[in-house]
Amino acid sequence: MTDADVADLFRDDPMAQPLTYPGRIPATSGVLVDDAYLALCPVESAPADEWQVGDETLEKLLARLGCAPMVERHPVVAVGSNASPSQMRRKFVTHGIRPVIPMTLADVEGIAPGVSAHVNRWGYVPAVPVETPGESSRLFVLWLDDRELSTLDITEPNYWRRRMPVERHPVALESGVLLPPCYVYVGKHGCLADETGEARRLTDQRRLIQSLLDESAELRRLCGSTPDEFISLVRDEALRDTIYRLFPAERRTLLQPGLVDLPSS
Repeated sequence: MTDADVADLFRDDPMAQPLTYPGRIPATSGVLVDDAYLALCPVESAPADEWQVGDETLEKLLARLGCAPMVERHPVVAVGSNASPSQMRRKFVTHGIRPVIPMTLADVEGIAPGVSAHVNRWGYVPAVPVETPGESSRLFVLWLDDRELSTLDITEPNYWRRRMPVERHPVALESGVLLPPCYVYVGKHGCLADETGEARRLTDQRRLIQSLLDESAELRRLCGSTPDEFISLVRDEALRDTIYRLFPAERRTLLQPGLVDLPSS
């Protein structure tokens, strides 16, 4: 990963630029350290703490930085902007926590990024996990210590943190190592359906908003006909509440009881 690639990851974030949601996602596993993203190289058949960061292992890097080791961290599958280093940096710095977060690519069975049936206060329509039996998604796993996990909970008021059982949603690192049960943030508002009635899959924000507007005359009346108009107008809380009620009224909302009913610990 070049210096230019790393700089590009931090050029903006979805809170500041909503149409960039879910943010700039790295192409490789890495470690978020302050305003840098250090490439993390997998070691075949090895757990993540044995992977290489430059000329040292991840275990040694965390120890050198005075941070919790991997055995004391919780694996959390990211389906939206939590996979964006710039978004994660903003979330933790805002709460007074130095971001030092291993981010490992993994294959997750039966889960894919969908679209939540609400509009975030920053103006974007955020991601939510949806069940996809028989499918596998390549997603990031965040490794958080107790304090970091509690802080991330605070930043996710529209989600419940749930634990995915390995027999139903196994998660395997790109090195081939199967992880213990991972957490995932499950949406409190259900997910949006596409025109076929299936759970809508996450796309880039501009294309997503345009498709939502194209499919609803009432949404266009409320929010304009372009993503830029939408983003500008939905900063109003009353309008966001109206949209929240509109989605189920137009039969565009699906519940996800299989995910909501997963254990919380």
